[in-house]
Amino acid sequence: MRVISYNLRKHRAATELAELVTAHDPDILCLQEVDTTDLPETLAGLSLIESTKGNRLGLALFARTNMFRVDDIRTFELKKSLHDRVLKPAHERVLGVRMHEIDSGRALIVASFHAAPLTALNSLRRNQIRAALDELEAMGPGLPVLMVGDYNYPVFKENLGATVRDHGYALTLSDDHTYTRYRVFRGHYDFATSVGFHVDGIRTLPQGESDHRPILVTADVG
Repeated sequence: MRVISYNLRKHRAATELAELVTAHDPDILCLQEVDTTDLPETLAGLSLIESTKGNRLGLALFARTNMFRVDDIRTFELKKSLHDRVLKPAHERVLGVRMHEIDSGRALIVASFHAAPLTALNSLRRNQIRAALDELEAMGPGLPVLMVGDYNYPVFKENLGATVRDHGYALTLSDDHTYTRYRVFRGHYDFATSVGFHVDGIRTLPQGESDHRPILVTADVG
């Protein structure tokens, strides 16, 4: 299974999506900072499964409907940062989809995630990640879960890794930095947490109009 995650930087990189999907042939596309009022129903062979509704810039998930049957869709609010409360409220930070692989009949959960911005503390983001994983687990107890997105976690990832492992999940970084701003600030902000999946690797794709680079996750259940 091939999953692309991409933070569009306030929808600026939306014009790149068709070419991105055509070039890298994902089965699932998870988006963050997408203008949910400006999304096509189909995108280079992928179908729009759901987008968040709580705020204009939100999350979306596309998938191949000839490969997956969708069983359940949920969006979740998480603990808010001061930035969320005062400046730009973000009501939904997780979009989870429970689906079946049509050929194998296996059930699984895939989610697009966007953590609180860098103005928040890492401790709040760890709280959000734990809560997000709990909510996804509740969608299908015991099912494989893959959560990809913008974790906004630039430093001290050993603390995050410990938090994720304590929840029984694996944390997988990509092969290169995913965030670049002003050609100075760089870091691994976009990655995956999973349980019940074998993640073969995460490749960082070339940068476009966003300050984030897309990542391509290759994973299999089991």
